[in-house]
Amino acid sequence: MKDCKWYPLCPMKRFFTEGRLGKEWIEQYCKGDWESCKRYHMEEKGEPHPDWMLPNGTIDENLLNLNRRL
Repeated sequence: MKDCKWYPLCPMKRFFTEGRLGKEWIEQYCKGDWESCKRYHMEEKGEPHPDWMLPNGTIDENLLNLNRRL
């Protein structure tokens, strides 16, 4: 399976690279079953969603708080 087409632009990539998101998210969604990613479907539809929304659709307030500090 190939990587999600949105991965290069996705905040999940940045959070992972910065060590703020575990590799299991990237392996399961971005480099795995990206068609089950809520972010992917919202991007495809042009629907807005926060950077701190995880691929399963949950909101991670920790990423929000870290995002504001940077």
